[in-house]
Amino acid sequence: MEIACLGWGSLIWKPDTLPLATQWFQDGPSLPIEFARVSDGAELATVLCANAPPCQVLWAVLRTQSLDEACQALRRREQIAEHRQDGIGVFMRSTSAVGVLAEWVVARQLDAVIWTALPPRINDVEGLVPSADDAVAYLAGLRGEALNHARDYVKNVPAQIDTLYRKEIITRLGWSSCG
Repeated sequence: MEIACLGWGSLIWKPDTLPLATQWFQDGPSLPIEFARVSDGAELATVLCANAPPCQVLWAVLRTQSLDEACQALRRREQIAEHRQDGIGVFMRSTSAVGVLAEWVVARQLDAVIWTALPPRINDVEGLVPSADDAVAYLAGLRGEALNHARDYVKNVPAQIDTLYRKEIITRLGWSSCG
């Protein structure tokens, strides 16, 4: 079974235990991504965000034997609790499926694709999408190691994940070395 994982954040430069069978390819599907989740590490992480303009994400084939094994590997890497119902997105190839993801999966002859599906979060409220002003204000309020970590995160996100918030962060905070 050929299973791929989509990525747009730290999975790319820090896959850790994720069992990659290939490098990260840059020709993934275009999905609505934004810097919209305050993560446990204090960075403003990239997540799927329904109203964001699409960005072409990255992808890699996983070295796993089953879809369940692939999902568990991504869950471990992302430190998503077992009891949590959301967190991992799954799309399986189907003859009746339509849309951008279906076309992309068929074109690459994949059986399934998975991704991190944690929702936006700010002020400890899951599902709350920060505005660009909220995102910049959050980052501007960080100090010390948290600030350095957050700046490094934005800098390390692949340049093709060129979101509206990223442009605002770079312009308004002077993080010109990003991208």
